[in-house]
Amino acid sequence: MDLERLMNDLAKKHPGESEYLQAVREVLESIEETVNENPHFETAGIIDRLIEPDRVVTFKVSWMGDDGKVNVNLGYRVQFNNAIGPYKGGLRFHPSVNLSILKFLGFEQIFKNSLTTLPMGGGKGGSDFDPKGKSDAEIMRFCQGFMMELWRMIGPQTDIPAGDIGVGGREIGFLYGMYKKLAREHTGVLTGKGVNWGGSLIRPEATGFGAVYFAKEMLATQGDTFKGKTVCLSGFGNVAWGAAQKINELGGKVVTLSGPDGYVYDPDGISGEKIDYMLELRASNQDIVKPYSYEFPEAQFHQGKHPWEVKCDVAMPCATQNELNKEDAEHLVKNGCICVAEGANMPSTPEAVEVFIESKILFGPGKAVNAGGVSTSGLEMSQNSMKLNWPATEVDDRLHHIMCSIHEACVTHGTEEDGYINYVKGANIAGFLKVANSMLDQGVV
Repeated sequence: MDLERLMNDLAKKHPGESEYLQAVREVLESIEETVNENPHFETAGIIDRLIEPDRVVTFKVSWMGDDGKVNVNLGYRVQFNNAIGPYKGGLRFHPSVNLSILKFLGFEQIFKNSLTTLPMGGGKGGSDFDPKGKSDAEIMRFCQGFMMELWRMIGPQTDIPAGDIGVGGREIGFLYGMYKKLAREHTGVLTGKGVNWGGSLIRPEATGFGAVYFAKEMLATQGDTFKGKTVCLSGFGNVAWGAAQKINELGGKVVTLSGPDGYVYDPDGISGEKIDYMLELRASNQDIVKPYSYEFPEAQFHQGKHPWEVKCDVAMPCATQNELNKEDAEHLVKNGCICVAEGANMPSTPEAVEVFIESKILFGPGKAVNAGGVSTSGLEMSQNSMKLNWPATEVDDRLHHIMCSIHEACVTHGTEEDGYINYVKGANIAGFLKVANSMLDQGVV
């Protein structure tokens, strides 16, 4: 495999799409040796076919605000690869959304979904619409307009979107209501649904729970646990919420949360009523970090800074892509952090990842650590197909088993000669092999 030729050709076809190109390079560097050992992959053009999405749909969404003014946003769906199952991946509503970010997320989703052991391909979508500050009526009108364009592209056996940043239970409800009206059927075409109409228990917490389960397995390779550990989290969405809950259950202490304007450090730990307050703020569409420090005076708010300067044993970036840079990584290593587990999608820059791996600390990439959300979406699809609901304990047990299986696959393919587990390499190789061999089996399509 000629890595530089592939990357140069891709950059010419997709100029300026830095996040997408970054994600592709990270995977190809990890699997280069595996591809070179299997020349039939090159003969079949597997890499060239894998790094380009099957299709990209772009559309406009016109919607009326409460003030009577008509607004226009862009909507997207990237269907990347369906070799092992229907396209599966979330919808993100955020002003930062563009094709580069969605293609990076869709590409990552291929391998993440492959790792789950469930039959799901990779896709992603969203819009540059910002739900923040909008009324419920405005969000409903936007979601209905968005679904009127998207509905022909999706289906329970074709493409199953879910939520992501800016798309929670409220948005999924509005999207599903319009899909159901247009398609005239009640199916499992979206995941993250309300539990009263086809949703799965623990789905909102699942990404955070899964991330902690994976980190627990990472610590276990060193004969260690979360008990007594100080943990820094970034973000304040579903991932950070679920992670904080599970870390507390396992005996750890969460001391930070973060938002776009900075982070809050709470030396007494974030648990109980503090997590409840976090949920109240988030549900009100407000920033969460600064008000938290007003409500709990022992907490310190640090304007415009990252939480990675705080001394901790475990760090879990749970916000967004490229939020943790080289300087942050050096802070963590210097302060004695022993484990970094990415709860978000590609939150560490390539330079930061290099620092972690060179320092030989435990580092789990998002495509493995973050897979609990889509795993539970897959379990929701199974429940929808069987027209039943599993109790929370059964869903949680299945999620725990899946995360342990993903960890085992990473160890199998990522353990180096000196015994260090390169989770980046392990996750990419394990995810790639399943997809590549499926593509070989199905011919050139």
